[in-house]
Amino acid sequence: MHSHSMSGVGAFTAPSHRPLLLFFLLVTALFLGMPEAMAHAVAEGDKGFIQESSGVLLLPFIYMGAKHMMTGYDHLLFLFGVIFFLYRLKDVGLYVTLFAVGHSVTLLLGVLTEISISSYIIDAIIGFSVVYKALDNLGAFQRWFGFQPNTKAATLIFGLLHGFGLATKIQEYEISPDGLIPNLLAFNVGVEIGQLLALSAILILMGYWRRTASFWRHAYTANVAMMSAGFLLMGYQITGLFISA
Repeated sequence: MHSHSMSGVGAFTAPSHRPLLLFFLLVTALFLGMPEAMAHAVAEGDKGFIQESSGVLLLPFIYMGAKHMMTGYDHLLFLFGVIFFLYRLKDVGLYVTLFAVGHSVTLLLGVLTEISISSYIIDAIIGFSVVYKALDNLGAFQRWFGFQPNTKAATLIFGLLHGFGLATKIQEYEISPDGLIPNLLAFNVGVEIGQLLALSAILILMGYWRRTASFWRHAYTANVAMMSAGFLLMGYQITGLFISA
């Protein structure tokens, strides 16, 4: 089942109200949290722990995985876009599972095989995933190209890319090979726990919002704000790539 979009309800017809305040608040929040949000950054304290620890440490790595997902704004923005027009828990579960499978595979594969990708490039692509999903929700592809891309395939593919983003950061911290696989699995379990917690909060808020008359009036602006945030994420990473060159 494909997710819904605004293509049938006047896509790209801006609402007459003034909820652009949402956009400015979102952009401001992203600027304030820029260093943490943009590159799947692991907090400095956690970074030191990763570099200095050895052996199997399941609970600390579960905690760090959950903490990462709860503060990973790029992950959460993409998930917000994915579930924006999904009303049945069955559909939410399917799409979130596809995303989870994707980022789990590449997180483990990327670290274990030491696949090296520039963190700036991969995080710019992740920013693009947010832009893509917002455009999908706005019905842009149907309007511009006359077809709807497979939303399930896109969610899985972007899940794979999100996983590479985190794998790249973990590689930079030179995690100890002693207990590597159990610790990585624990970290991934933590990521899934954090994802479920964040998703639960988003679904509760979305449930209340969808029952109000303002949902369809403000859905356009919310997705434009999300798209703008994605462009902001992309721009920050591309700028960082050129500065570091």
